[in-house]
Amino acid sequence: MVDQRKLESIIDCHTTVSHHQQPAIMENNQEQPSTEGSNGSHSSIITKINAGYFRICISAGAQALLWKSINQHHRTSNLHTIIATTSTVFWCLTLCTLVFLSLLYIMRCIFYFDLVKAECCHHVGMNYLFAPSISWLLLLESTPLFVFPDKHVYGYIWWLLIVPLLALDVKVYGQWFTAEKRFLSIMANPTIQISVIGNLVASLSSHVADETGWKEIRICLFTFGMTHYVVVFITLYQRLSGSNHIPSNLRPVFFLFVATPSMATLAWESINGSFDIICKMLFFLSLFLFVSLTSRPLLFKKSVRRFSVAWWAFSFPLTFLALASISYAQQVKGKATVGLAILLSGISVLVFISLFVCSILKIHLLVHKPTLIFSTSLGSTNV
Repeated sequence: MVDQRKLESIIDCHTTVSHHQQPAIMENNQEQPSTEGSNGSHSSIITKINAGYFRICISAGAQALLWKSINQHHRTSNLHTIIATTSTVFWCLTLCTLVFLSLLYIMRCIFYFDLVKAECCHHVGMNYLFAPSISWLLLLESTPLFVFPDKHVYGYIWWLLIVPLLALDVKVYGQWFTAEKRFLSIMANPTIQISVIGNLVASLSSHVADETGWKEIRICLFTFGMTHYVVVFITLYQRLSGSNHIPSNLRPVFFLFVATPSMATLAWESINGSFDIICKMLFFLSLFLFVSLTSRPLLFKKSVRRFSVAWWAFSFPLTFLALASISYAQQVKGKATVGLAILLSGISVLVFISLFVCSILKIHLLVHKPTLIFSTSLGSTNV
């Protein structure tokens, strides 16, 4: 009897303690989301706007360049006024977006320089440091003629923009074969092609084509870009086991495989003055890579479940390919080439407009849910 009473008292005590503890645990679980929400609402936008957001400006600048190219090839058309107005609207949109993002990123550099240093140390974030220069160079290339009547102004601004690009070239390309922990075989991922695209965009500038000294610099930049493109392309194809791979939400950057040879096509045409056999080879390569990627939609299944800034990596590679197809259609006359140029240009415009509308409708998700999150604790970074 005594043992039975002791057992009953122990059971009663245990039940009483359980009833007192359970509500406390539920309160903690209920309070935790509200605490996280308040912290998230007070977080600064500047800490989240990294260089990867300049993909939006690259896409807008590429669209402005596309419409400028269409306008140049349809000066005698009845739609010339509409096309010219559209080109100017896209240029103004690019200018406003780029100025806004540049101001935010300058503030990030001033007040949160540790986060910028974290970007420099990240195997993906480091490559997007080329994006601001690419954006401004595309804006310069797509500038309407009435903005700067004096052609020399373009050259001076172009020189100003390629200085940070050359500095990044020395930094990034140098460490690929000198820094033991940052060899290309270790750091290789598709975003590394942005550094190559930066050099190719810099060599694209047609406004300084007539200047002999500047043309030599353009050839030099094209050489830097294409030499490293061959090395990067082979390295990425090998898929070395020790390399840094990208997470599934960043898989739209695989379209950079299309952007690089497409931009190389445009750059070499600008330097050479004609769409020769080299341009055709690069164009066919970009077209083949485009078909290879679009025939594998499951590759992007996880990355398109939730809208993010990474989606903008779909836009500008398609625009570069459309620009290359327009140049190809001008060189090789025929219904098939013209139809291909119209098809690719139409897809490019539709993709850009869709992404632009999604960005407006989901601006909170775009800003507060970045694809790259950099942490200054212990010098580490998170994706």
